[in-house]
Amino acid sequence: MERDSHYILKIKELRAEEKPREKLMAYGPSSLRNYELMAIILSRGTRREGVLETAHRIMDQYHPAALEQDLTVEQVKTLYDLGEVHACQFIATLELGKRLFQKGKEIYFRTPAQVYEYLKNMTFLAKEHVRALYLDVKNRLIREEVISIGSLNSSPLHPREVVRPAILCNAAGIILAHNHPSGDPTPSPGDREITHRIMEACRLMEVELLDHIILGEERYVSLREKGAL
Repeated sequence: MERDSHYILKIKELRAEEKPREKLMAYGPSSLRNYELMAIILSRGTRREGVLETAHRIMDQYHPAALEQDLTVEQVKTLYDLGEVHACQFIATLELGKRLFQKGKEIYFRTPAQVYEYLKNMTFLAKEHVRALYLDVKNRLIREEVISIGSLNSSPLHPREVVRPAILCNAAGIILAHNHPSGDPTPSPGDREITHRIMEACRLMEVELLDHIILGEERYVSLREKGAL
């Protein structure tokens, strides 16, 4: 039976290699979903919910505009239903992000080459990773997600996992990307099929699938440029 997409496993229910810290050590930070990174920051859950549940709930409710606000501990406690310690950790994370990366560093994607340059470190990964870039109407990056991590030559992917974050962050467009560990970015029939399915799901939710880019060794293929979108 398929697991409810809203159900989040507890840390103790995960295999060792699926736990956030272990994934970080094995595959690097780019392999983690946003809520998994948040789980590492929070460190522990509460009596009511596990740390993965808390982290997933925060990231579902989070909006990038929070980076532009000076939130107080009390505001964060109320907004995200957090205790004082978790609220302080959350605010510290936002503040560090603002200081190091946010100011004056907005990212725009207007060509497949720009996407390739942004994601080309994926070409060194031993497993297939699927990532999604969520853009506003000006093609400015507003959210980024690791959608799935697969075996050496495959990665399970469901259209809802791509579309759902777009709705949560009010994105106008999505750029999908994945690597071929073989180094050959030639699209497979499966790549084309899943692209079509995701495109249909995006159309239903009034979000545009702007491109699906496959990264190989020092080269890439844009399915939009190939006429597949």
